[in-house]
Amino acid sequence: MAGVGPADVERAARAWLAEDPDPETRAELAALLDAGDTAALAERFAGTLQFGTAGLRGEMGAGPMRMNRAVVIRAAAGLAAYLNRTAPGLVVIGYDARHRSADFARDTAAVLTGAGLRAALLPRPLPTPVVAFAIRHLGAVAGVVVTASHNPPRDNGYKVYLGDGSQIVPPADADIASEIAAVGPLAGVARPESGWEVLGEEVVEAYLARTGAALAPGGAREVSVVYTPMHGVGQATLVDAFARAGFPAPAGVAEQADPDPEFPTVAFPNPEEPGAMDLAFTRARAVGPDLVLANDPDADRCAAGVPDCSQGEGSWRMLRGDEVGALLATHLVRRGVRGTFAASIVSASLVGRIAAAAGLPYRETLTGFKWLGRVPGLAFGYEEALGYCVDPGGVRDKDGITAALLIAELAAELKADGGRTLTDLLDDIALEHGLHATDQLSVRVADLGLIAEALDRLRATPPTTLGDLPVTGAEDLRSGSAELPPTDGLRYALAGTGDVASARVIVRPSGTEPKLKCYLEVVVPVADRAMLPTARTRAAEALTAIRHDLSTAAGV
Repeated sequence: MAGVGPADVERAARAWLAEDPDPETRAELAALLDAGDTAALAERFAGTLQFGTAGLRGEMGAGPMRMNRAVVIRAAAGLAAYLNRTAPGLVVIGYDARHRSADFARDTAAVLTGAGLRAALLPRPLPTPVVAFAIRHLGAVAGVVVTASHNPPRDNGYKVYLGDGSQIVPPADADIASEIAAVGPLAGVARPESGWEVLGEEVVEAYLARTGAALAPGGAREVSVVYTPMHGVGQATLVDAFARAGFPAPAGVAEQADPDPEFPTVAFPNPEEPGAMDLAFTRARAVGPDLVLANDPDADRCAAGVPDCSQGEGSWRMLRGDEVGALLATHLVRRGVRGTFAASIVSASLVGRIAAAAGLPYRETLTGFKWLGRVPGLAFGYEEALGYCVDPGGVRDKDGITAALLIAELAAELKADGGRTLTDLLDDIALEHGLHATDQLSVRVADLGLIAEALDRLRATPPTTLGDLPVTGAEDLRSGSAELPPTDGLRYALAGTGDVASARVIVRPSGTEPKLKCYLEVVVPVADRAMLPTARTRAAEALTAIRHDLSTAAGV
């Protein structure tokens, strides 16, 4: 809204206030107008939240640049118009335990019902993968999940799936966005007070019955686990899934067990963030388990922690998503699973090597399970941000519940094999395929323009070396390719020198957070087990040098 002045913003705010259905956001907006807070009003009316392949996600509050009931009603009306034009039928609606999630879900059910569609609301706050499962299980034409996943407490979001159980991709996202833009005054959007279905627990039962399909029948089950849902909705579902599969009950983290939209014990409710796993590891030091597992708040991601003897007695570390991806891929290969293995382009290349060695097809996709879930013949898909699809026949999306079950099964099998551990298997994988070490340069910004400036800087002056490794290929992902649709990002291939065989770097804006994310990988061959410590040291040095040079080149 370049060139829009305070008077225009005030007029827009008063027009919004006149049709806002929510007393809470009406009061917020009225207070800002009364105070003449033009800066705060401009933040809320500087544009609109953009509906894309991640749906909607943003800070809650009044106005078109915030998540609120008015924005959700418009989104639901646009989705209803799209479905009535393309595939009318049943729509499943789920929600997490964040502030206003239940309200947004009920508004969605009302709007869809008013538009003549069948709407079915899940019975309570539940993990996102339950919705992805329910869409296919019930033969729905679409699904909606109200969640902001692992974003801060002030955020919420709106994720849309189509009838294949996968998140929307182009051109559906643009078509739905066009329908949202065409929605007129909210008074014209029918919102009956009833008429939708509230599903019973049978859909949860069906999901839980399916979780066992990810596991080997009669496999090892003796493994001790500490588990945290990180104030989210995973606790009851995961504990029930573990019991049905025959695993011992996990030891909980009491401070984080119940849903709490304020996420009081963590700065960010994301297992990847520094400090987020501290309480789980404190519990582990008291209990002495084999494994620590964590879900993010909507339980579609899974993190795993293991004892770290190199840091002393009682020390624990969280496995990187790439390490868990390699462990799960190896486990599935050994179990004889057939089909295509897949990973996002920002994930390590190791799963590709594991698949090739097993004679299995492998695919790389753009970031996100909206792409991974659509890989033909998918048997296993993962992305480094702790997302794993281990049972695509049930859930064609990342699923932190079934992933946790499979990690526990693998740990139990290793334990039964002479007390081996996940760390031992990682060593075996490095010996067979080379040590694939990964790291990130992640920069959170207040001004999204800084991300565009960094990418423009790299495009204008591409680096020729990173960490003393020559850049042998620079690919602008905006151009797309025969394998990948266009996306905003850059990919660099680095030649190996000395004891580094190769390296690669990908730079892209986050699709869900105000971050510039840079993904780094180096590959160091390992001749024997005694060389592993040296290889890890060399890989860490190379990653540090690459990260430093990339930060300088990008100006971040």
